[in-house]
Amino acid sequence: MADALDAALVDAVRRYVESNPESARLARAASEVLPGGNTRSVLHTDPFGVRVIGAEGAVLTTADGARVVDLLGDYSAGLLGHSSVVADAVQDVLRRGWGYGAMSEPETEFARALVDRFASIDQVRFTNSGSEANLMAVLTARHVTGRDRIVVFEGAYHGGPMTFLPGSEPLRVPFTFSTLPYNDVAAVQAELAERGEEIACVLVEPMLGAGGCIPATVEFLAGIRQATRERGALMVMDEVMTSRLAVGGAQEVYGVEADLTVLGKYFGGGFSFGAFGGSRDVMAAFDPARGGLTHGGTFNNNAFTMAVGPVVAGLLDAETLAELNGRGDDLREHLSQALAPVGFCVTGTGSMMTIHPTPGPVARWSDLAGVDPRWRRLLFLDLLDRGFYIAERGYLALSLAVSGDELDAFVEAARASAAAYREVAEAEALSR
Repeated sequence: MADALDAALVDAVRRYVESNPESARLARAASEVLPGGNTRSVLHTDPFGVRVIGAEGAVLTTADGARVVDLLGDYSAGLLGHSSVVADAVQDVLRRGWGYGAMSEPETEFARALVDRFASIDQVRFTNSGSEANLMAVLTARHVTGRDRIVVFEGAYHGGPMTFLPGSEPLRVPFTFSTLPYNDVAAVQAELAERGEEIACVLVEPMLGAGGCIPATVEFLAGIRQATRERGALMVMDEVMTSRLAVGGAQEVYGVEADLTVLGKYFGGGFSFGAFGGSRDVMAAFDPARGGLTHGGTFNNNAFTMAVGPVVAGLLDAETLAELNGRGDDLREHLSQALAPVGFCVTGTGSMMTIHPTPGPVARWSDLAGVDPRWRRLLFLDLLDRGFYIAERGYLALSLAVSGDELDAFVEAARASAAAYREVAEAEALSR
């Protein structure tokens, strides 16, 4: 019954509070100058977020001295783990100097590394984040096509200003959107047929990220590609997360090439990074000799990101990514088995996944509308108590630093958690 789940959650919160008094103190101090005690809403948890004071490899050290295995990977930005390779590149910048207010060669090297990876990108522009890059890509599509309407999908996250999850509308940019069900080819075709002359682009994640790590079907992405070409709209692929699936990102995996590609997160090695790119014809809008659009940004080419980016790109070859994503596929299968006793499922692709308190199947965001959020919070707190850090929503993004032994231990921790709460799940099922 519901009371059993409430009681289990109350006990988990009690243990968390008792184990983290310094994090609690720091949270109280932070709340005096930061709304809610944070400046990144996804990190908020009740009654307070855990504070981290150090990191090495795949291990975080909390303010209360606990050492926990980092399976969140900074929401996929920390693909390398907490790597000395990045530190070496940063040290080089510290020796050379930074904040030039001018162009320098590392940005050309970084741009070349990205262009060489993605078949759909001839030219690229840098931004400060994936959120900013998505906005710039959409604005570019509107400019190039002379149209205003943007097709997006339920449960999508394209950065803070373009989020399509419950409660996100007040901070959403005031564009004209058509919001369709994910993985619904017929809905896309119908929308393009009805409003094709208004539609500048279809903006799509090859896997819904914040919406639950729900992969696109091959037919869905292929259908978008065909429909946009037929109607003169652009296909904008948000690969901020999925670019880690292969050297050429999800576009290589799915065999689809976008008109504009958005990148972010891990290519910056933990520093602020975003980029958008496409064909020479589309990107000519930013060439003073051809299009004349101005794109400012004091830190677009900041020395630290520009130095780290080529290093990161050089480390992420086809073999390395295939091995990491293969480990992720294996983990997802083992986690699904471990959590079956409480009726959970695990969705995702490669090294990214989300644990859901529902047996599934999950093919679109609306399939998750009825899940009980208390289960997500309970699992998060229980796994943290067992030494593993994931997102409260159940999201994981593996880094290269995580070892096989650590993943095996995580599966066993999930299995122990399922065993501990199996009776709670059974009681809840009977009460429905």
